Amino acid sequence: MTNDEETKQDNLIMEYFKNHPKRDIKHPEIVDWVTEEYKKRTGKVFRDPDRAIRKLSQEGFLIKISKGVYRYDPNFVENRELEDFTPAQKEAIFKRDNYRCVRCGKGREDGVEIHADHIISKDLGGEATIENGQTLCAQHNFQKKNYKQTETGKRMFIRLYELAKIKNDDKMKKFCEEILEVYERNNVNGYIVWKR
Repeated sequence: MTNDEETKQDNLIMEYFKNHPKRDIKHPEIVDWVTEEYKKRTGKVFRDPDRAIRKLSQEGFLIKISKGVYRYDPNFVENRELEDFTPAQKEAIFKRDNYRCVRCGKGREDGVEIHADHIISKDLGGEATIENGQTLCAQHNFQKKNYKQTETGKRMFIRLYELAKIKNDDKMKKFCEEILEVYERNNVNGYIVWKR
């Protein structure tokens, strides 16, 4: 297959997703449409639409929600930051985080795509180091990038709480306890454990 053919196929896939923005689309829906449409327009057979969809996801044009489910969000694509961790760094980050999203705890065996994410984003001076990396599922990586978050609030208040304990700052410790209790009561970020 020539690069021109591959570009046409990628463009056709993106045409469908752009016509259905911010909607979770399952493989059969897009594959059926794109193979039929490609045949109609070119008279040729679209040989491997699955691979083309995966490639567009890996390049940051589509968000992989779960196994065989993708979404196009124009805001995400506009703001996307291609990862610049080396393959070895990504593997080290994934291994350290047990191949699971640090926010929801889901991983590949749950059918979830995982990404190596910059804790402090590149546009804020964050470096591509293992220490500045965390494992996020596609959905939480999308949310983080979309809302420009660097960490969940709960982690920040846990760190502040620990620091207040070390400094014997009872006022700050009490403040953090009150906030963290709200997180726990509402089961927000329940996978992040707060040890009193």
